[in-house]
Amino acid sequence: MRIDGRSLHGGSASGEVAKLSDTISFWGGIDMSGTIIDQAHPQMGTSIAGKIVALPGSRGSSGTPAALCEMLRRDTGPAAILVTEPDTNIVVGAMVAAELYEVDCPVVLIEPAQFDDLVAGETVTVTEQH
Repeated sequence: MRIDGRSLHGGSASGEVAKLSDTISFWGGIDMSGTIIDQAHPQMGTSIAGKIVALPGSRGSSGTPAALCEMLRRDTGPAAILVTEPDTNIVVGAMVAAELYEVDCPVVLIEPAQFDDLVAGETVTVTEQH
């Protein structure tokens, strides 16, 4: 399946979908191996490493950009992130990783209907539109 959306941070990627039904804090909700450790999260135990992560958005404070950037530096972060609402913290984390470590993680805004159609484990290709 091909995913088209509005680019919040440029790039393209392909991979397996990790669909998160709820928001998550990247700082404390996901460990540095890329595994969801938030005990209350519906997808606890799921790895986002190398996946196309689809989620409504992040929650929490400015720790999210730092945690996402560090995961990307360690090569345990997502290949791309799909959100249904613009998310400054996710975009900043991806931008900093690109600038400091030359690691790309596209962030794409998709329609809620596209999110609903995604199935965890399916392979998708993310392309940006302007």
